[in-house]
Amino acid sequence: MTENVINLVADIGGTNLRIGVVNEEQGVDNLDVYLCRDYFSLYDVINHYLAKYSLIGNKINACFAIACPVDNDIISMTNLPWSFSKTELKAALALNELLFINDYTAIAHAVPFLTDDQKVQIGSGSAVKNKPIAICGPGTGLGVANVVPVGQHWHSLGGEGGHVDFAPIDQNECDILKFLTKKYQHVSYEQLLSGLGLEQIYQALNETRALNMPLLSAKQITERALTNDCQLSTESLEQFCKVLGSFAGNLALTMSSFGGVYIAGGIVPRFIEFFKQSKFRSRFESKGRFVAFNQAIPTFVITESQPGIIGAAAYLRQYNLQNKG
Repeated sequence: MTENVINLVADIGGTNLRIGVVNEEQGVDNLDVYLCRDYFSLYDVINHYLAKYSLIGNKINACFAIACPVDNDIISMTNLPWSFSKTELKAALALNELLFINDYTAIAHAVPFLTDDQKVQIGSGSAVKNKPIAICGPGTGLGVANVVPVGQHWHSLGGEGGHVDFAPIDQNECDILKFLTKKYQHVSYEQLLSGLGLEQIYQALNETRALNMPLLSAKQITERALTNDCQLSTESLEQFCKVLGSFAGNLALTMSSFGGVYIAGGIVPRFIEFFKQSKFRSRFESKGRFVAFNQAIPTFVITESQPGIIGAAAYLRQYNLQNKG
């Protein structure tokens, strides 16, 4: 009797957990979404899913993308009271293989497989096949990853690039830096390129110009900017786009990212048309003697809603090929 092999993938965030089974076309079937707060542990969610779809007893290879460090056997989630041993979880669920990857590692592995329907190009440039790709994602924080070709496979290079020093290049940004140095000993790009970052850009411009405008959330700033109801909100969102262009351009220079630079995260896809008209791309290209270098590199916004699932499936497929021949 032939043993069924199930390839299981999940994307585990602080709020939601998405889980599904990779099919023969490398898509994902039976994709369910669970509220993490409704479950006592990760084991409870996964076991519930396996029982629901009668998967218990099969040979299961699993890859889980998770929003926290994965280097050690004990994983403690930042925004959930979930702490567990990878080894013990694998045994408790009777899995054949269990891989944990960081959520940005998953996104990095998804990028080479995204179709034109899952991304939007911003500006010019053409991707060169089998060249390094950079990813940055403003969201709750500023995630950064790179993915490079190694032989017939892709290898993700993680890191904490969102925490490099913020470098202002015009008077507005000098004013923002001055405002932020009152709050922080170290001002990183994450302090501008995140939900909080957009709010802090708004606050800095408000204070510097003595406008006495009411404090707004990132959501309110974005909404008012898109409807032209608040000039300060519009300028703040434009400033956000410019800083993101400078940062993304730095990534391109650092990694020679001729495969493209991709913008991930939950913020930018909310205002694609505004982003297209912003100075993001001009800032990306504005690199002195290396203008032509960056002009050749394309930039994209990821619009696919499940890049973590796609990336986990790609990572697991590659792992299976490397280890099973």
